[in-house]
Amino acid sequence: MIEINAADKKFKKEINAGTAALVLLSVLGRAERPVYGYQIAKKLGSGCADAPMMKQGALYPVLRSLERIGFLESEVEPSVSGPPRRYYRITGAGREALERWTAIWITNRDFVDSIMKGTSDA
Repeated sequence: MIEINAADKKFKKEINAGTAALVLLSVLGRAERPVYGYQIAKKLGSGCADAPMMKQGALYPVLRSLERIGFLESEVEPSVSGPPRRYYRITGAGREALERWTAIWITNRDFVDSIMKGTSDA
């Protein structure tokens, strides 16, 4: 395992902050039914062998932010095995944002990849 220093943690935090909303919209965009926070965290945790992109507690502020701007809707339902659960689903506006943000992500990813591989004239 690679040791991560303070500068690495800062860099990772900045990247995560910029991609968290895109990742959450993507997960919810593929979901066949509304999903609650722990389910989302499990999906994100299964995608990374070393460490999850974001901790479960960090998901909720991003989910609330996406809901506030109309990209998600949520509904609280009682749970037989614990406290009530808030289920999230993507809205039409959220799907449109996901499409735009995915295009922006691809453009940025391709730019960074080309610079790092030395295949760009920049």
